[in-house]
Amino acid sequence: MVISEPHRPEIVVGLVATPPDYPAQVVARLAAELADLLTEQVAPHVRWRVRAGWGEVAPRRDGGVEALLDDLARRRADARWDVAVCLTDLPLHTERVPLVAQTSVRRRVAMVSLPALGLRQLRALRTAIPGLVGRLLTDASEERVPPAGRAPAELAGQVAAIHRVVGEADAGELGYVASRLAGRVRLLTGMIRANRPERALLGLSKLLAGAFATAAFALTTSTIWEMGDALGGLRLTVIMLLGLTALVTWLIVAHDLWEKPGQETPAELARLFNLGTILTLALAAVVSYLVLFAGTTLVAALLIDTSVLQKNLHRPVDLTDYLNLAWIISSLATVGGTIGSGLEDEGTVRAAAYGYHPEPQGWQDEQDT
Repeated sequence: MVISEPHRPEIVVGLVATPPDYPAQVVARLAAELADLLTEQVAPHVRWRVRAGWGEVAPRRDGGVEALLDDLARRRADARWDVAVCLTDLPLHTERVPLVAQTSVRRRVAMVSLPALGLRQLRALRTAIPGLVGRLLTDASEERVPPAGRAPAELAGQVAAIHRVVGEADAGELGYVASRLAGRVRLLTGMIRANRPERALLGLSKLLAGAFATAAFALTTSTIWEMGDALGGLRLTVIMLLGLTALVTWLIVAHDLWEKPGQETPAELARLFNLGTILTLALAAVVSYLVLFAGTTLVAALLIDTSVLQKNLHRPVDLTDYLNLAWIISSLATVGGTIGSGLEDEGTVRAAAYGYHPEPQGWQDEQDT
């Protein structure tokens, strides 16, 4: 029997982001297509409405998953949503393994940790969210919530990040977790993705300017030419690593990016925050170094004639010599750029700290899709 359009049951799904930073961007993109995904994967006879919003749902650090689900349930009840799903950038754990998602049929809410999904988070969410919503509706007991039109796909079989399920399945309280090794690797890559390293890279403009200025000066010094020729690949590698390490360390120390464990931040979470910050800054530093190296190589080839370089090195030269010259100059210029990094805008650099987010100003106006 075909149900006419006016008689189609309506289900309202709340899609919540916390904190209102990167998760809000993911929610905005997902909300635009979630109704169609729910129609295709869960129940084609239902008219789906998606309500998207972002703000502070629960304490980000010490409240735990249960506190987040409780606050989300209150938000769902106040807004009169049928079910609600929260996306967070918190790297959550249970029994020392990464927690990917948690559902509570009793509260008709679910939570997804974006970092645990790895790099392709939006792609994974397109599969995970309809399955979570379908399970919440299938197991819900209140009559005002229409049952899903088909059995929801098992999340553990649909998303590669998830390997097993824990929790009180009979009560509808399910936690989806990843493996210890592969799951942790996926969690770390997901944290880097959620921390948006491109923002840190674009923010370090003064660092690159200072490094290029140092490199330009070093290119005119014949002593540097001779040093590049005398040092082997191993020493050049060590110098490069020391320069990058000094840069990352200086950024963390100068801008107070190190997360300290305390009453509000458990030690395990602080370690993950710090690791996410280090990896984000290291990636931005490496990309900056590669840009500096390419620019220095090009300038060296344009400004230093082969005959001049041969005269100083007392032997024939080729492209390898220019690369070695750019290598040592880039490493030394990185140390010089480190000084310039202390002049970066405080807010720009602090955005690279994983545990740093602007304080939410209540709830943003919701979007209805």
